[in-house]
Formats: sequence, structure tokens, C-alpha cells
Amino acid sequence: MADKPDTILVENPWQTLREYTDARIGLGRAGISLPTRAHLEFQLAHARARDAVHLPLGFVQLQQDLEQVLAQAGLPGPVLKLASQADGRPQYLQRPDYGRQLSSSSQEALTQWMADSPPAAFDIAVVVADGLSSLAVQRHAAPMLDCLLTSLADTSLKVGPVVMVEQGRVAIGDPIGETLKARMLVMLIGERPGLSSPDSLGIYFTWKPASGKHDANRNCISNVRHEGLRYEEATHKLMYLLLEADRRALSGVALKDESDNGQPSLASKSGNLLLKTPNT
Repeated sequence: MADKPDTILVENPWQTLREYTDARIGLGRAGISLPTRAHLEFQLAHARARDAVHLPLGFVQLQQDLEQVLAQAGLPGPVLKLASQADGRPQYLQRPDYGRQLSSSSQEALTQWMADSPPAAFDIAVVVADGLSSLAVQRHAAPMLDCLLTSLADTSLKVGPVVMVEQGRVAIGDPIGETLKARMLVMLIGERPGLSSPDSLGIYFTWKPASGKHDANRNCISNVRHEGLRYEEATHKLMYLLLEADRRALSGVALKDESDNGQPSLASKSGNLLLKTPNT
């Protein structure tokens, strides 16, 4: 008669690869089910993802953080606060089209601001929207902007107004950039949370933003966060797009990210997990 195993938990031989990724691999099993630890970790990740979607963005703190970044860069600002047509989070989630357009009061306020206080000549407008992860914007928008402004200091490109949008989606940047008469638009927005990435920030770049632009007219840099694409590497890619767009007057599918061609990527410093020998 075979001896009974000391434990009902069966370890997975791929478990050592978890050292290199947050992906759910090598979880093992207990009978035909997940081990209790893995099951509870999944529930926690799912709860964090839901919280990231529903947690309100602290716009007061965000405005202070963004204004501090602008002040350190010697820029006057301002940081404007607008809202989409979505009246609250439930409507924002149920009606994506409302999140793509400014409310009538916000559109009027922005137009009036341009008439009363037109900004000095600039090239780039920056829009920061809560999107589907307020957590991502709260954590990463200000330091990402700081990194971008540091790189732009060595160029002739000038940053103009910074606009915060409540209940905003990606396309809401187009009417904002159009009203501001921006040559280029950089949008920082919270991405749809994943089960291992509730705080992923997305960057969308558009040349000559205007109402009615399609996603094909935009470039996207995704997964900006400490465990994903670092601020420095995201800025490296974004600077390539900005400078090439300024030179070629285009963005979107016509503008490919070739920022790493002929040189090692900043990400290569962390190495390739497939070439490492897992600890045993």
C-alpha cells in the first residue's frame, strides 16, 4: 500500500518562473482546485482591479502635484479642471460616448478661458484624465509629466496648458486640444485594470488634435508603472514620437515607434528572463 503524501498540495515545476513575472503561473494545485493561497490572491487582485475603476480620483491633490511639477520646470501653468458629459461613474461606465465629449459648461469655460487668457505660444497640450483607473493617474501622472518636462527642456518644443478631466476617455483630448489650438496632444489616462496591474497608466499622442479623430490617428504607450514600463523608458518612446511628429507632421499608424532601432532598449538593463537560470 502506497504511503500517504505528507501534504495534499502539489507544487508546480514552473513555480520558480514567478520570480520574474506577476503573471499567474506555477500556482500548483490541491486536488483538482487551486491552493487556498492562490485563490485568495486572485480574489484580492480582482478586488483591487474593481477598486481602481470605481475609486474617485483626488483631483485636488492631483492639481497640487501637477502645479508643483510645472513650477519646478519653470512653467507658469495653469492646470485647468474640466468634466465630460458623463454624470457620475455609473453613467461613465454605461455610456462610453459621454466620456468622449466635454460637458457643455466645461466646453464653454475652456473657450472663455482661451478668449480671456490666451496662453503664450506653445506646441504641446497635456490632458490628464481619470479613465478606468484613478489609481494609475494618482500615482503616475505627476512623475511621468516631470520626466517628460525634463526631456523637453533640451528641445525647442514648448508645453502649454495642462488640463485635468473628470470621467474622461481617450477621445476627449481631441476637442480639448482643438480648442487650445495645440499642435500636439499628450494624454495621460488610467488604463483598464488587469488582475496584476490595477495602476497602469496609458499615454496617447496625437498630432493636430481635432474632434472626430479616430484611434488610428493616435499613438499609444501602455503599461506605464513601476512594475511595467518605467517613466524613463516611456519618456524615451514619447520623445521619439514628439520629435518625429514635429518633423513629419503626422501621428498614428503612419508613425511607427522606432525609438530603439540601432540602440539597446532601456528595458534591456533588466535582462531577459528566458536567458536566466531559475533558482532551484
